[in-house]
Amino acid sequence: MIKYTQIFITFLLAVIALGASAQSAQTIATSSSPYSRYGLGIIDPALLPQNIGMGGIATAINRISNYNNINPLNPASYGTINYTTIDAGISSNVSSFSQTGEPNATNSTFRLSHITFAIPVSRRSALSFGLLPYSEMGYNNIQTNKNFGTGSSVDTNAVNYLYNGNGGLSKAYLGYGFRIGKHLLVGANVSYIFGNLQQFSSTEIPSLYGVLDSRTEDDNSVRGFNYDYGVQYSFDFGDGATKHIVLGYSGSANSKLNATDTHIVSQYNYSSSGVENVAADTIQYLQGLQGKIQLPQINHFGISFQNDLHFLIGADYTIGHWSALSIQGANAGLQDSKTFNFGGQFTPDANSLHNYFARTDYRLGFIYDETYLNLNNINIKTTAVTFGFGLPLAPNYSSFYKINFSVEVGQTGTLQNGLVKDNFVSLHLAFTLNDKWFQKFKFE
Repeated sequence: MIKYTQIFITFLLAVIALGASAQSAQTIATSSSPYSRYGLGIIDPALLPQNIGMGGIATAINRISNYNNINPLNPASYGTINYTTIDAGISSNVSSFSQTGEPNATNSTFRLSHITFAIPVSRRSALSFGLLPYSEMGYNNIQTNKNFGTGSSVDTNAVNYLYNGNGGLSKAYLGYGFRIGKHLLVGANVSYIFGNLQQFSSTEIPSLYGVLDSRTEDDNSVRGFNYDYGVQYSFDFGDGATKHIVLGYSGSANSKLNATDTHIVSQYNYSSSGVENVAADTIQYLQGLQGKIQLPQINHFGISFQNDLHFLIGADYTIGHWSALSIQGANAGLQDSKTFNFGGQFTPDANSLHNYFARTDYRLGFIYDETYLNLNNINIKTTAVTFGFGLPLAPNYSSFYKINFSVEVGQTGTLQNGLVKDNFVSLHLAFTLNDKWFQKFKFE
C-alpha cells in the first residue's frame, strides 16, 4: 500500500507541476491543428481516460466496475461517490497533416489532461473540484496568392498571407451532486474559465524590395464563470439490483465571459539575410479593450446499461449551439455541432484471485463528430476509434487504485477544396485513487 501511495503522490505532484508550468507559459501552443484557428480553438470535451476509451460516453455514466468515478461532464454522477477520489492524468497527441500539392507535416503535443478530486459529504452526496482544459489553440498556416496585381503568366509579386496563433483556456470547477430517493441523481458545477488566446495575421510580399509587410496581432485575455448542470435516472433490476439502465442529461449554460483585448497593427521588413527586423512602424495600438464572449448552450443526452463487475455499454448524443458564439460582440461564424459517441467496457472476472487479466477492464468505442466548422463549403467532420484498459492495482484495507489508459485514433478534415486532413493518435494516461480518508474509527 505504501508503495502505491508513494507512486500516486509522485505522479500527482508531477501532474500539478506540469499544470503550473503550462499556466505560466500561456504563449505556448497546446494544440497543433489548423482547425484550432476558429472560435476559441478546439474545445476539450472534459472527459477522463476511462470515458475516452469507451468512445467518450459519459452523460449516463457514474460508477464504473464499482469504482468511484469522477465525471465532470455530468455533475449528477457525484451523488454515487462514497470514497474520497482523486484522478490525475496526462495526454499526448501526434498528428500527421496532409494537403493536396503540399508536403506532409507531423506534429506532437504533450500536456496535463486533468486533475480532479471528489469528497463524500454524506451517504447521498459528494463535492468535486479540479482543473481541466477548456480549449486549445495552436496553428501556423500560409496561403499564397501568385502574380498579385500583374496578371502575368510569370510567377511574380507573390503575396503570402500568414496566420498563426497559440494559447488555450483552462477550466477550474467546483461541483456538487446528490441522490434523491433510490434512482434520481442531480448535480451542478460552477466553473471559472481563464487563459489567453493570441492570434497573428500577416501579409508579406517577399519579392518586392522596399515594400513594408504588415501584421495584425490580437491578444485576448479571457476570464469568467460558466455553469453546468445534470441529471441521471436509473432503473435497477436483476438479482440484488446488479443491472442498471441509466438515462442522463447534462447541459452547459450560454453564459458570458469577460475578454480584454490588445490589438496591434504594425509594419516590418526583413534583412538581406532573411531575418525579420524590428517593427518599422506601429499603425495602431489599442490596449485594454473590454468585451464579452458569449458561450453557446451545449446539451448532452445519454443512455447506458451496466451489469455490475461485468460489462457496460452506452451511447451519447451532444448538440452544441455554436452558431451563437460571439467574440467581442462579433459572431464567430460557426455552425451548430452534433456528436455521436458509442462504446463500452468488458471485465471478464473482477473477483478473480489468480488471473490479473481477468480483472482488467477492456474498453472500446467510436466517435462521429460533425464539428462547428464549415470551410470552403465543406462541413468539417471528425471520426475516431477508441480503445483502452483499466488496470487495477492490489487494494489495501480502505484504498483502491487503478491505472486508466486509452488511445484515440482518428481523422479530422478532408483533402477536398484545398483543405487539410489531420490523421491523429491521442494517448491518455491517468491514475485513480479511491480511499476512505475521513472515516470514523470505533474503539471497543
